[in-house]
Amino acid sequence: MIDRADYYAAKLAYETDPSDVHAALKAGESIVVIDVRSDEAWAQGRVAGATHMHYSEIATRAPLEISADAEVVVYCWSPGCNAGAKGAQEFAKLGYRVREMIGGFEYWVREGYAIEDADGVHHRPVDPLTGIARIRSHA
Repeated sequence: MIDRADYYAAKLAYETDPSDVHAALKAGESIVVIDVRSDEAWAQGRVAGATHMHYSEIATRAPLEISADAEVVVYCWSPGCNAGAKGAQEFAKLGYRVREMIGGFEYWVREGYAIEDADGVHHRPVDPLTGIARIRSHA
């Protein structure tokens, strides 16, 4: 039987969330954020500064475009989408240090972080169910 503390340590080694990704990027940490969704979803909006690489392209594109020692974070649309897990698996097979951003793009947007689309970089309103601390700090 696995120890509970070991289970959660292992889980955190393979997952992250929008808040932690935002904090890492803000702190200047060197992480590569990869959007593994479809072209149509990418066009609707994405994490500002992310790279688009559909999970089916990772095996061929990643070795050419991303340093083998990079720390990679992948995301898909939401908790109801498993493309992030598929993308993480492809990066892991290639030997990358990879984590999946749980909550995906949906929670990135709901927390009010910078998104990018054809019109540039902007923010949507913070959802009070996910970002209440940020709403209070800006009041």
